[in-house]
Amino acid sequence: MTFPEYRFMSVGIDDISFYSSGLYLSLSTLADHNGEDPDKYRVGLGQERMGVPAPDEDIVTLAANAARPLINDGNHDRITTILFATESSIDQSKAAGVYVQRLLGLGSNCRIVELKQACYSATAAIQMACGLVARKPGDQVLVIAADIARYGLGTPGEATQGCGAVAMLVKDSPRLLEVHPETGCYSEDVMDFWRPNYMDTALVDGKYSTIVYLKALRQSWKHYRENAGSVDFGDFSRFCYHLPFTKMGEKAHRKLAVTNGVSMDAELLEQQIGSGLLYNRQIGNSYSASLYIGLASLLENDKEDLSGKHIGLFSYGSGCVGEFFAMTVCNGYREHSRREQHLAMLEQRQELDYQTYAELFGHSCPQDGGEHYFPEMAAGHYRLAGIHDHKRIYSETDG
Repeated sequence: MTFPEYRFMSVGIDDISFYSSGLYLSLSTLADHNGEDPDKYRVGLGQERMGVPAPDEDIVTLAANAARPLINDGNHDRITTILFATESSIDQSKAAGVYVQRLLGLGSNCRIVELKQACYSATAAIQMACGLVARKPGDQVLVIAADIARYGLGTPGEATQGCGAVAMLVKDSPRLLEVHPETGCYSEDVMDFWRPNYMDTALVDGKYSTIVYLKALRQSWKHYRENAGSVDFGDFSRFCYHLPFTKMGEKAHRKLAVTNGVSMDAELLEQQIGSGLLYNRQIGNSYSASLYIGLASLLENDKEDLSGKHIGLFSYGSGCVGEFFAMTVCNGYREHSRREQHLAMLEQRQELDYQTYAELFGHSCPQDGGEHYFPEMAAGHYRLAGIHDHKRIYSETDG
């Protein structure tokens, strides 16, 4: 079977960049502290390291550092919308993207919105961005997803913490990926993961969340098949999944294969999803950004030339909303890779011992709105310098 020939214009992702903190904790260090076998994390979760934010980092600084490489003289004035997806919001009113607009020096004729639905909202942003570009070709939309995953010291979810941001430029005639119009969605009111306003760490029922994730995958796939006609599992060359930890992606892909009557051995599993898991292993859970950091990992690390190949993507946000959709890799995509920059960023990070990690975890933004300034530890170009009169103060560094 072949995918439909679309009569509409090509719209999709023209550029993609991601960023994580300059600090990390090795999960072998965490295992040693907890008196556990490192394979519990390395094999059981598929994780090796987790990004740890510095006191002067938040979702705004992560997002601005991720988006900075995408901005140039050619697109500076053509970005008409910023869509910022996060579940780590810093303000109940003001969109984090407004700060990013100023830090990046983007024009003032720009709509800016923040979106929330657990780890799913970046996919809603992509779909909205494609609609805006299709409506007015020539416009460009900056989609950003940024999150800091926190569960608490000594909690069952501690090893799946992390932080990261991804920025994507959506436009017509994209250089990387064309987004297909067909989608499959599933939503249900469940309490598998949530974070009330009065808490800075999430509440999660891990086993139940896994069950709901897989149910949403099956139902989203079923709905996708209804909308996409005769497209089936074998028409996709690669798959990307939301990754709270990499083993979840492997479990999801095996489940989808079984649903479609496909035998999934280790070799085929590695071929179809392996290259998309590499970055997640190094930065941990980045919530709304994780699916798209995985997509960047796939494009930049797969040994095969994927030009013209179709990628199936599953986005999941607890609570819950799931969506299955597809993209086609554009010819010549490798010429626009940011692989060297991303690998250098990951390689240059500083490893933490457990005591320093625990001290950093205990840092929180003051709640009194007074005058507070934070130590300069951020490795990127932007940092949260402090808070004064309830206002966040951002500055640029030499990073």
